[in-house]
Amino acid sequence: MRSRTANWFICKIRYDKVGEDGIQRKVTEIYVVDALSFSEAEARIIEEMESYISGEFKVTNIDPAPFAEIFFSDEETADRWYKARLEFITTDEKTEKEKRSAVTYLVQAGTFDSALKSVNEVMGGTMIDYVTAEIKETKIMDVFEYEKKEKADDPDDEDL
Repeated sequence: MRSRTANWFICKIRYDKVGEDGIQRKVTEIYVVDALSFSEAEARIIEEMESYISGEFKVTNIDPAPFAEIFFSDEETADRWYKARLEFITTDEKTEKEKRSAVTYLVQAGTFDSALKSVNEVMGGTMIDYVTAEIKETKIMDVFEYEKKEKADDPDDEDL
């Protein structure tokens, strides 16, 4: 399990998809990309989807994601994405009242139980008191992280 903090955007893509029954239907799928701006998110999702979708598709919506951190799983069965809302518990030293701050994470897992286990595994290594307020499955198809592209070797730049 690894986690990644970034600026995430939720992108909706609409295209014609051939179903298991052989009938072509218009579908809208949800993806998440790591980007610095709306325009970069649009460019990134178009670039990523061109290799998966044959034919035309349209980016119908881009929104900032409600989560800043994503927990990625290494398990092959982790094919779903769960939204986990945690409440961090702090105590005000002056008033001695308990304060709860809600934080949302996206968790890659195969089942609800494995998503909960992953959250507890990651958060168990912290000193923060928390309560898992909600975990629910999302319709997110995949998450695309930013990967730095290496420059191709240019033979003209070699020292002679």
